[in-house]
Amino acid sequence: MMVISAIDLLDGKVVRLVKGDPDNKTIYSDDPVKVAERWAAEGAEMLHVVDLDAALQTGTNNRKMIYEIAASIQIPVQAAGGIRSVEIINEMLKNVNKIVLGTIAFQDPALIGKMIKKKKERIVLAVDHRGGTVVVNGWKEKTNFSIQNAIYDFQAVGISEFLLTSVEKDGTLSGPDFSSLRHASAFPGIKIIASGGVSSLEDILRARTAGCSSIILGKALYDRRISIAHARALA
Repeated sequence: MMVISAIDLLDGKVVRLVKGDPDNKTIYSDDPVKVAERWAAEGAEMLHVVDLDAALQTGTNNRKMIYEIAASIQIPVQAAGGIRSVEIINEMLKNVNKIVLGTIAFQDPALIGKMIKKKKERIVLAVDHRGGTVVVNGWKEKTNFSIQNAIYDFQAVGISEFLLTSVEKDGTLSGPDFSSLRHASAFPGIKIIASGGVSSLEDILRARTAGCSSIILGKALYDRRISIAHARALA
């Protein structure tokens, strides 16, 4: 199981939100590149960089900073947050290794079906959910998709990697939604990235047992509850 470190960007700073609420945030650094280099040096196998400004539609974005981060380290960078047009998708794919699509995918599944023919190994579907229902637009809007329906429909068009985030768990250090992770991982031929609520090494073991291919470390890593070295030893 791959260990991925998260860097969430808001107004150019590294932050962590609780349940996606920008009014409930902790600022960890005003130097994202330095943080990226630190996680890479400590053994992270990939960085998951989220543009919260773009996701929350604050009127700005952090794409240039994401590209600077990608250029500064030797490990892969996976970018997420507010990637909602073909132009931004193409730009992102020139600068990072993978992109995570959410809102645009659920609004226009046919478009994603066309795009992934050449790039499917570089596209991850974000299955952000609240109570088992997929949410989009910065976690503010419900869809008609369940987790299972989302995986089934997008696997049919060629997506094979899914990032599951429980909004209710994210940033809470209360442990992931293991039930959802187990059910999702039971689908044949796909990979599940676990995200949201990871708080301990036990959580990493349980995510591995649930069948996840990767796990994203956020607040627990920043608060030094978990080290990357220990996480990798168990993953």
